[in-house]
Amino acid sequence: MIISRDLYLNRLIAHRHNGLIKIITGIRRCGKSFLLFNLFKNFLLDDGVNPAHIIEIALDDRRNKALRDPDNCLKFVLDKVTNSKEQFYLLIDEVQYMPEFEDVLNSFLHVANLDTYVTGSNSKFLSSDIITEFRGRGDELRVHPLTFKEFTKTVPDLRFDDAFNYYQTYGGLPYTALLSNEEEKGSYLKRLFDEVYLKDIIERNKIRNNLQVEILLNVIASSIGSLTNPQRLENTFKSSGDKQISAVTINQYLNYFIEAFLIEKAERFDVKGKKYISTPQKYYFSDIGLRNARLNFRQQETTHIMENIIYNELRARNYSVDVGVVEINERQESGHYVRKQTEIDFIAGKGSQKYYIQSALSLDLETKLQQEIRPLTNTGDSFKKIVVVKDNILPSRDENGILTLGLKQFLTEPNCINL
Repeated sequence: MIISRDLYLNRLIAHRHNGLIKIITGIRRCGKSFLLFNLFKNFLLDDGVNPAHIIEIALDDRRNKALRDPDNCLKFVLDKVTNSKEQFYLLIDEVQYMPEFEDVLNSFLHVANLDTYVTGSNSKFLSSDIITEFRGRGDELRVHPLTFKEFTKTVPDLRFDDAFNYYQTYGGLPYTALLSNEEEKGSYLKRLFDEVYLKDIIERNKIRNNLQVEILLNVIASSIGSLTNPQRLENTFKSSGDKQISAVTINQYLNYFIEAFLIEKAERFDVKGKKYISTPQKYYFSDIGLRNARLNFRQQETTHIMENIIYNELRARNYSVDVGVVEINERQESGHYVRKQTEIDFIAGKGSQKYYIQSALSLDLETKLQQEIRPLTNTGDSFKKIVVVKDNILPSRDENGILTLGLKQFLTEPNCINL
């Protein structure tokens, strides 16, 4: 079964021939290679591109070991571009296998009739290096695991509740979605975590104390959507009897997880003060199935899992996502007012668009309703304010202009937040 990834394919097509290196990033096994070497390649062929003008190099393939040498790769490609008047396309998979790849990609930029696309599974080669080495000539396309809407294409006969139960348990890695047996799904995710992600992080960063890394991953997986920081995590280690890991080391390990696209960090933003708050932050798993596999499919707290899924959905839609902090004056029984920080789950931004979004299982109690909307009504601005509830409800708007949506509509209708 072929899972279409139109969201990303259309972005690639839109960036075609823009004079930049197109760099496709994302967690391993999320579908980057399939997007580039199948979906995009098929688009080029359907568009009339000569197959001989599509140069494919999979650097993670042992048979292409010689092409991991930067000079060999450069010569190989330039020898293929035989006609300077016709357009060629270069597709390189897992470019980080090549040392000095920045120099090679920069050289390709000097070939006017060569449009270059590369994939990579670690952000360390991307963020600062692209800024310094490419100086604005690199164009990143971040690929995420399947969104819920993409996932439903693999289970078209399931009702929403059943499909969502699968999704919130096993996540959206494409191969997992195609497995029909739940035991196979769970086993695959566990193997993938240990043999690919964990092994890669430990070997790439030359980590000696594997146990500390595994314990930290367990702690982060157990507390998705909770405010934390390296110092708090250090205290957690101490309380469990392991006093050998410092906040500095924890912060380093967290950055390794982020660089591998295994987790993402959401910063806190003071809405009224219009500034970022350095600590604490929230961490979310890029794929909720991997998070669950890490915990052996225990701790299935729907509230936190739903929040993680909404975060991932917003990121897949190309929004930047922060955690909102709104300070309010709260009157005490004594009559005095005290300053209190309230939280907005997500501030989603894209260009001039901004949305304040709360995630809630339900709003059946008046106290719960007031808890969710209170920070939204105190932002002091007119950006869109939304509450997403798990119940399948019709969209409604209250007297404050706050829109309430059902989770099904939010996940399956990307433009519903503009209702």
